[in-house]
Amino acid sequence: MAASVLPVNEFDEFLERETNKGLLRFTTAGSVDDGKSTLIGRLLYDSRSVYDDQLASVTKASVGRNAGTIDFSLLTDGLRAEREQGITIDVAYRYFATPKRKFIIADTPGHEQYTRNMVTGASTADLAIVLVDARKGVLTQSRRHSYISGMLGIERLVVAVNKMDLVDYRQDVFDQIETDFREILKSFPFIQAYFVPVSALAGDNVVSRSQNMPWFQGMSLLEHLETVDVDRHALEHGFRFPVQRVVRPNLDFRGYAGTVVSGSVKPGDTVTIQPSGRQTKIARIVTMDGDLDIAERGAAVTLTLAEEIDLSRGDLIVSAKDPVQKAHTMEAMLVWLNEKPSELGKRYRFKQAARQDWATLNQLQHRININTLEHEPALTLEMNAIGRVLIETSRVTTFDPYAKNRSTGSFILIDAATNATVAAGMIMRAAKSADRERLREVTCLVENGALVIRNENGFDIPVGAEGLVVNDAEALAALRHFLERLRVQPTDTEKTDWEI
Repeated sequence: MAASVLPVNEFDEFLERETNKGLLRFTTAGSVDDGKSTLIGRLLYDSRSVYDDQLASVTKASVGRNAGTIDFSLLTDGLRAEREQGITIDVAYRYFATPKRKFIIADTPGHEQYTRNMVTGASTADLAIVLVDARKGVLTQSRRHSYISGMLGIERLVVAVNKMDLVDYRQDVFDQIETDFREILKSFPFIQAYFVPVSALAGDNVVSRSQNMPWFQGMSLLEHLETVDVDRHALEHGFRFPVQRVVRPNLDFRGYAGTVVSGSVKPGDTVTIQPSGRQTKIARIVTMDGDLDIAERGAAVTLTLAEEIDLSRGDLIVSAKDPVQKAHTMEAMLVWLNEKPSELGKRYRFKQAARQDWATLNQLQHRININTLEHEPALTLEMNAIGRVLIETSRVTTFDPYAKNRSTGSFILIDAATNATVAAGMIMRAAKSADRERLREVTCLVENGALVIRNENGFDIPVGAEGLVVNDAEALAALRHFLERLRVQPTDTEKTDWEI
């Protein structure tokens, strides 16, 4: 039988529809065994987004797992350890599409020890689905997942009350969970939440509306995902264009290649070049398919300017009507991703969009207790810890607060020695640069074989009223050797220890 071929004009129309179809990135979060992977697997299966060979493989692997003919969680839990333990460990990305919208899913782990994996998966999401087990109700982890979603600037939240089949599809159970969860959301007034009762295993309210819950009159999960408005907010932000490359193929052309991360731009628009602050106009928007009349968020283009201005990789082209902030020192929320804890005073590589610089962790203001959300004093951040810090860059940094623009308000820190990404940060606001003269207000004593550091007159390092005691013998020996090399003598000649 001969294969049918679409006429050229119909094929072109199909390509145009697919090109213009919107994209929604969303992530899932929930406690262990809440059914995140099963929900995503059911969503893929019922929307006919699973290939036949993948379905056959999952059906074979589902034998003996007590999850029905098909264990839908296996469609996303691909690691051997995940299948053996029945949990999600790594971030699994899946793509699917419906006639109305394209989707990219980040299935993230729910356990506290994998907080960094959840942050990684949610960092690019427009919407988060938080699952709640109908049998257990709202748990401490629900508060943690809501806080992380809010911290990452996710304004759209879907609270899916899963396993409704195990509570006989009772409306009072769903209503109580919605009431309890809305109490948590009072701490995050900017989050808009949609509540939906589902059964991922049975398919209720996942793709189509359930006949088992006639009392619920809202949309199914997929219907909500297809219609929720997320693009408008990105377009409302000012135009931001990090320069990734200077394009100079000949003497007659100089362009600046990159991706529009927010807003839009047209030829003739007045823009400001940062960090220099010079203003000019956009001359052309160049692509391989010809010049454009407008470039919106997500467009990878080459811009040419009306004047010859010195730009390089890492510079920022922004709307003159909506300027960015500039500072050396910034207050930021930091998520520590590395096994080696953070170190105050250490220099890290600072990467923001296409720009790289050196940065120093000047102060750790507090650490967030991820379960209670309380602020705790700390001197370091361990892996998966979240804290508020002051960070200072060698050169002036141009940025937007993360709450306003996620692309220009985010950064990562890289260990120069190992080239490992050690932290992800979200800039909150500009801060006053540290006064170097205040180092004179610190007293260091060696008492009883230990180094004691005391702060005076409000020095910024949080050493506490009793001081910070260092009992590392090797560090003390190095300090003594350093002082001897400098020929620094004890302030009291009758003592054998030093006071700086």
